[in-house]
This record gives sequence, C-alpha cells and structure tokens, in this order.
Amino acid sequence: MSQPTQFKKASRNRATSKSIPYIAARDDRCDCEPAHATLDALQPLVWMADSACESGWGNSAWTDVTGIDSTDWLQAIHPDSVNSIRELWEAALAHGTHFQEELRLRTRSGDYRWFLVAALFRRSADQANGHWYLTATDIHERTLARQELHLSLSMREQMLNATVDCIQILRPDGTLAHMNLAGCRALGISPDSGFGMKWVELFPHEARLAGQRALRQALQGGTARFSCRSEFPGTAPQYRENTLSPIMDEDGQPICILCVSRDVTLQQQAEDRLRRAGEVDELTGLPNRRAFNEHLRPALGQARDNGSAALLMILNLDHFKYLNETLGHAAGDHLLQVLARRIQGCLPESAYIARVGSDEFAIVVQDIEGDEALQRTAARVMAQLDPPIHYAGKRINGGMSMGCALYPRDTRDPVVLMRQADIALNDMKACGRGGMRVYRANMMRPLEEAAAQLEHARRIVRDGSVKPYYQPKIRLHDRKLVGMEALLRSQNPEHGGLQMPAMVQAAFRDFDLSTRMAEALRTRIFSDIAQWLRAGLEVVPVSINASPVEFMRDNYAELLLGQLEKAAVAPHLIELEVTEHTLNERCADYVVRALTLLRREGIHVALDDFGTGHSSLTRLRNFPVDCLKIDAGFVNNFGTDPAVTAVVNAIGQIGSALSLELVAEGIETEQQCRALEAAGFSIGQGHLFSEAVSGDAIAARLLESMALA
Repeated sequence: MSQPTQFKKASRNRATSKSIPYIAARDDRCDCEPAHATLDALQPLVWMADSACESGWGNSAWTDVTGIDSTDWLQAIHPDSVNSIRELWEAALAHGTHFQEELRLRTRSGDYRWFLVAALFRRSADQANGHWYLTATDIHERTLARQELHLSLSMREQMLNATVDCIQILRPDGTLAHMNLAGCRALGISPDSGFGMKWVELFPHEARLAGQRALRQALQGGTARFSCRSEFPGTAPQYRENTLSPIMDEDGQPICILCVSRDVTLQQQAEDRLRRAGEVDELTGLPNRRAFNEHLRPALGQARDNGSAALLMILNLDHFKYLNETLGHAAGDHLLQVLARRIQGCLPESAYIARVGSDEFAIVVQDIEGDEALQRTAARVMAQLDPPIHYAGKRINGGMSMGCALYPRDTRDPVVLMRQADIALNDMKACGRGGMRVYRANMMRPLEEAAAQLEHARRIVRDGSVKPYYQPKIRLHDRKLVGMEALLRSQNPEHGGLQMPAMVQAAFRDFDLSTRMAEALRTRIFSDIAQWLRAGLEVVPVSINASPVEFMRDNYAELLLGQLEKAAVAPHLIELEVTEHTLNERCADYVVRALTLLRREGIHVALDDFGTGHSSLTRLRNFPVDCLKIDAGFVNNFGTDPAVTAVVNAIGQIGSALSLELVAEGIETEQQCRALEAAGFSIGQGHLFSEAVSGDAIAARLLESMALA
C-alpha cells in the first residue's frame, strides 16, 4: 500500500497560497444539487464539489459514517496521512487529475477505518466548469487481513533470511522458485534475479546426478538426502548436506519441493582429520591396517590399467614378544621405528608400506617384472635387519619372516591376495622362520584339509555321531584281557560308514572342538561301562586319551571327575593316557595339577608314545605317571633296527627300575610279542590280539572271559 509521507498544506489558489475554503453544509445549494437524491440512495460514501471546490456535499452514507456533514473532507483523514493527501489533493485541483488511495477515515465513533478513496473530476459540456466526485469504499477488513498476511510473510522471510542454512523452494519442473538470503550468498546469486534457473545446475557437475535422483525421489513423495562438495571462484570448498522434502496438495500431488542445504564443512573437515588420524600408526607414522585395506584395491586396479604386476609382501618379526619381555616394550618400539624408516628408504616412492599388526608390516610394490624382480625386492626388504640396531647398549635386530603373493599371477582379488600372502608367511613360519616364501597353490591343500577336518568335527559333535570303539589290552604271558583303550570313531553313511580319528585330526588342536568331542566320547564310554556293570560283567580298566589342548584351562580333572560321578562309574575303572607333548606344553603346570588330582582319586595315568618326544628322565621321575606306552613305530622295527632295539630295551629297563607298567601297541606277530615280553613289557595291544571293536563286541568278550575264569 502506497502512503506518501511529507506534503505541504494544500490551497485553492496556489498563487495566493490561501487555504481551501470551508465547504458549505448540505443545506447549501451547489450546481450539482439535482444529483443529491440519487447519491443519497447509494451505500458507498460519496463526496462531491464543483470545480473550484467552493461548495461541497457528502451523501447520507458519508455523513452517517464520518459524522461530518458540511466540512472539508480532509478533516476525516487520519493525522498520519493528512499532509501527504493535502499535497495530492492540491495537485489534483490544480491539474484536474484523478487519484486513488487507501486511507484511514475517522468514523462517527472516533475510530478510524480503512477506505479506498478515489477522486474523479468530470468537466461540464462547455468544458468551462465541472465537478469533483470523491468515493470512499470500506476495505477495512480486507486491508487488515492483507496487512496481517504481509506481516506474516515478512516475518517468515526474515526468519528464512536469519538462518545460515540455504533454503530453496523448487517447482515440480525442477526450476528454482525462491531462495533465502543465505542461499543467495552461498551460491553467488542476486536476490533480485527473479530465480527461475534449473536447480541442479547450481551444483558442480559431479553432484548433479545425485541431485537429480534426489529430486525425482522427492517428486514421488519421499524425503531425499545427498551430500556434495561445492567450490566457487574466490571461495574455499564447501561441503553441503541437502535434504529435499515435498510439499503436497490435497490430492497428494507435490506442488513444490523444499530443499534445505546445510553447510557441514567444519564437520566434514573434523571427520577427515579423525579419519586420517585413524588411518595412521602412531608409533611408526606409517598407514595402519585400515588404510592399507582401503589402498590395496585401487593399487591393484592401477596395476591392471597399466598392464603390469604388483607384489604384495607381508613380513613378521620373529620372536618379537621375547624382545618386549626381556628388554621392555620401549626396545621393541625402537626396533619397529628403525625398521619402518629403513623399509621406506629402500623401496620406490610408489611403494605403499603399512604397519598392519604389532610386529607385522604389509607392502605393495608396483611394476614387478617376473620372479627375479620379486626375489630382488623381497631380499632388499629382508636385508634391512642386517645393519645393527642398538638399544640400551644391546643389539636388538632379531629376525624376519616374509610371505609374498603376486598380482595378477596368483589372483585378481585383493582379499584373496592378502590371504595368499598370509598363507605363504605361515608356511615360512612352520618351516622354522627367518626367510621368505612365495605363495604356491599347493600351500592351500593342508589348509583346505584342516578346514574340512574342522567342519567334519563340528558336524559329528552336532549330530551326536561320536562313538567309542575299544581295542583290548592283553597280558602277554597268559593272553588274558586286562584292559582296553577307547578310540574315537564317528558314523557317517555318506562317507563309507565308520570314520577314523584322522578325519578330525585338526580339531585336536582346537580347544573348543577338542573339548566337545572328548566330552561326547567320554559320555558314551561311561554309558557303556555303566551298562556292562548293570549286566554283571567284570569290567577291566578303560583307557581314554586326552589331547594337550584340553588342559589349556585349569579344569580338566574337575570335568572328568564330574562326568564319572554323574555316570556312577568308579575312578579305578579309568586310565588316562597323555603324550609327552602334553608335558612339554606351556600349560604343563595345569597338566601336573590335573594328573595329581586324578591319580589321588584312583585314576591311573599312562604316558603314551613314550620315546617319540623330548624325553627327560627327570621329568619322568617327577610327573605322576603309572605306565609307559611305546608307539607302534618302535614295535615294527624292534629286532631289525639296532637303534630302535636299543631304545626299546632301555625303556624296558627304565620301566622296571621305576616300577612302571610297560605297554606296547601295534603288535602284529608272535615274534614281536615274545621279544617284547623278553624286554620287560607285560601288556600289549594290536591286531595280533584284536582290532578295535564296538561296545557290544567288548561285552561279549568280557562275558567270555568270565566263563573261562
């Protein structure tokens, strides 16, 4: 609404600067008197005067509303507008021009209401005179509503401009309908541009596809989000997070799209710093495992694009934990730092080196031409431990083992390539450490076999197909059944029925699987013993085997005794067989405690495969052992191989001297049986006497023994 501000006081005669004369009352007569009756019948407010405004008249509506019946109409105007309207009225009188203004007029009650006031001058036929017609139409409610709407829109516009977010209104055709001041500043667009440009063209080329997808999603009624990086000439790069929300009509159709674009540059920069900090090894300054994993795929992609080979090396420091334990972690840290610097210095700048473990590094080298180049590069890295490294006056170089795999010869998959290099490294460690091994396909075979064995072990435990078979132990001088060894078997109709322990060999090195299989086997053994006892059979002691890994937690004896108690089987009916390797494990203290407790409860302990490990007479004297058992390998060569014969005879003498029972397994001939008995062995087992048989067959054998007795 237009409202002039400062005007001079109007006058009828501009030359003499006299004021407009007082207009006659309604009872006075002017030359427009014939129209009075008609104008009185009209609802709009009407005021009229002759051309010189020497007489004026207002109709009934004018008088009823304003309360002014014969006066200057300007006296009804709100004081704020009097000066401006006087000047406008003066100009109209001087030139006979029309005007129209929205004004507040005073009503009879003293209040002011908004009116649309229009002044029109009509000349008479002779063009010498004329009349002024002034109408006032009540627009108070409409004006107040418009002012309220204008105020509301103004407040909203101020609110939009007050936010630092870029707020945009998009038309369904993807053009920009409106944008707040922050958005205009951010995008370098003038608020007076009128907008109308394509919205996606406000973004960099690389972000337009994501913006177009988000717009389509919003037009379908969903909320869409995407992030982009914007950079304008003369400004720093900005990262923005854009959220598009549809504004729907009553029919559920989008009438416009609201896009809120938020500056997340500081947040993005903080995330970048955190990501970089999270990808760097603090000790060596090298990239860490996470960074290496992210780098490997693009590095191999670069080799593919260049048509070249890439070498992946994984190296591990040998016996690094012993260095930390003896000289402290500071010495180990110093070794790692020096080695990291040396490796970086001996390889091309294009090589990527990362510390991927406490004592493990991974390296990718591009453009490796054949095995010779591979060997040279690996040797160069291995040689970095040759020059002396000292800490606290001591040399701390140590050794290094390395596994290598070549892209694309070995594989094109980065994950597989890492696994292959690890396999080569582990193969090197298994062969004694301190060298380099290049991956070969045959290295996978033992791993695949071990994985198959572990899976088979899980299956037989899960299916409950673990079952014991029993091989009799025979007293050599009278061939009487004096015991039996329980052996693991599993039932698998799909693979030829009964399966031997070799099918699950790898599981004996896994604590969880080994423990579960042993527990399941013992449950079946104790159930068979209880069944034989209920049948009135004279049960001989049953030997069970324990793998070294079962002693890794100091509860083996308690678990075994608990199972015996639950099955109501007397401990003296059980003999436990352990190997010499069990006594050499780091958990030897647990083994000694368990064997001591079991022996005190009446369980005999046999040392199996005696002579095949690192035998020690001192250990034999100190460990709680009742029986020595030699492996079938000794029995097969006894009497034919002088060295083996000497060892077996020596064991016979040791057993006699220490009052230990001696057992030989794998006896297949009478000649072996007589020779072993002569050497001091009292008990034997093997195919000469019986192969391993089922529990039912053992029950029959026990019954037969009772009959013979």
